Amino acid sequence: QVQLVESGGGLVQAGGSLRLSCAASGFTFKWYNMAWFRQAPGREREFVAAISASGNRTVYADSVKGRFGISRDNAKNTVYLRMNSLKPEDTARYSCAAYAMARGFGATAPGDYGYWGQGTQVSVSS
Repeated sequence: QVQLVESGGGLVQAGGSLRLSCAASGFTFKWYNMAWFRQAPGREREFVAAISASGNRTVYADSVKGRFGISRDNAKNTVYLRMNSLKPEDTARYSCAAYAMARGFGATAPGDYGYWGQGTQVSVSS
């Protein structure tokens, strides 16, 4: 069955860095656009970044642009999120998601994504 398993979260001080990973299985990873979303307690799920199936296109939320970098390794069925210059407001549970590339690239709404992981917690202390 489809599985997306995130890892790499943790507690970090403001200004620090983390790299999240999302390992995919159960579907043809290279045919899917991938994204990262985050959700803080009491808030709606928020788009963070997306990458196209081939990896040649990316899009970021304004709040993370210039600080976060999304990448993927189709040979390893894994998507990554490099997070630099972390701020306390980045504290959230981060989840990866997938949708088929046949639908085009650029979706930022959670409802556009069909496959989801359980998430990994990122906490940034001030």
